[in-house]
Amino acid sequence: MSVINDLSTDQRVHKHCLLLHQLGFEVLLIGRTTSASKPLDTRPYLTHRMHLPFERGPLFYASFNVVLFFHLLFRKSEILFSNDLDTLLPNFLVARLKGTRLIYDSHEYFTEVPELVSRPKVQAIWRSIERWILPKLTFALTVNASIAELYKKAYGIDMKVLRNMPKPLDKAFKTRKELGLPEDKKIVILQGSGINMHRGSEEAVEAMRYINNAVLLIIGSGDVLDILKRNVKDFGIEDKVIFKGRMPYAEMMAHTQLADLGLTLDKDTNINYRYSLPNKVFDYIQAGIPVLGSDLVEVKRIVQEFSVGQIVESVEPKAIALAITNMLSSDKVSDWKANCIKASKELNWDAESEVLREMIIGIDG
Repeated sequence: MSVINDLSTDQRVHKHCLLLHQLGFEVLLIGRTTSASKPLDTRPYLTHRMHLPFERGPLFYASFNVVLFFHLLFRKSEILFSNDLDTLLPNFLVARLKGTRLIYDSHEYFTEVPELVSRPKVQAIWRSIERWILPKLTFALTVNASIAELYKKAYGIDMKVLRNMPKPLDKAFKTRKELGLPEDKKIVILQGSGINMHRGSEEAVEAMRYINNAVLLIIGSGDVLDILKRNVKDFGIEDKVIFKGRMPYAEMMAHTQLADLGLTLDKDTNINYRYSLPNKVFDYIQAGIPVLGSDLVEVKRIVQEFSVGQIVESVEPKAIALAITNMLSSDKVSDWKANCIKASKELNWDAESEVLREMIIGIDG
């Protein structure tokens, strides 16, 4: 199992490894380590984090792919499992050389992420790799139906849909006081490992200027956090916004279960975001809290189909503030929460993972 991150917070990959382990495979998860990497928690499968001479830029990607290629080449394996396009080339080459079966999992519409859209020459390189390999794949997954359809139109490949759903959640046993959260105010939460540009966090922070008797709790990491902290200070709303850094999933969800409302506000600034379905949508549902989401195809589908919250048409601070205020005081809150509990029995990893289970059994069978 290959992924380009440092393994510490990737719940999707971790759940895949656990399923393979449960099916009787000896699993090795390969990633990389960085200067900021923390020790991994104990896992029932093997892990290896590669030490590379570079941590970012073209030389990082080149070194990662070369080292991964030789690592895979000289290891015995029945199945290679590549996560995202940035690990696919070495996996594909080794699978061809050794006659090994290959599974590819695209966590997003990779070539349309903002980081590549803004660099067309780099984007063209990744597109050429995608164009060469994807039509040749037999076993492939992605995160929602909209992205699967995009790949179908582009390359004629039929990808199975495996959505990013959490495992069923145990009831929280910690209190707000134990977690250092206010007990006398409503809590609106924005969580995730990618609190980045164009994901509505800047607008959510500014929206707090117009909201009373509530705080915004931001949990996670991302490239916009320093900007958010400056904005909080500039707006003079230090008492309305709480920042907590990246934390283990179970700890994050302990906070989420104590919130009153969950935000998912990605903006339709590119194809990848337009068809995104963030993990946090299912985390909020599993935690039993209503969802306020932006008007994106897949997010809207879940929120409306299961009646677990509302969609805000405009990701502008005042529109967000009005939607938050209305939702926190709405007489529908109890219905939304009840619907979350009902939906959580269907929208969880134990049910969703049958897609991957059937694929692996079919490959191995």
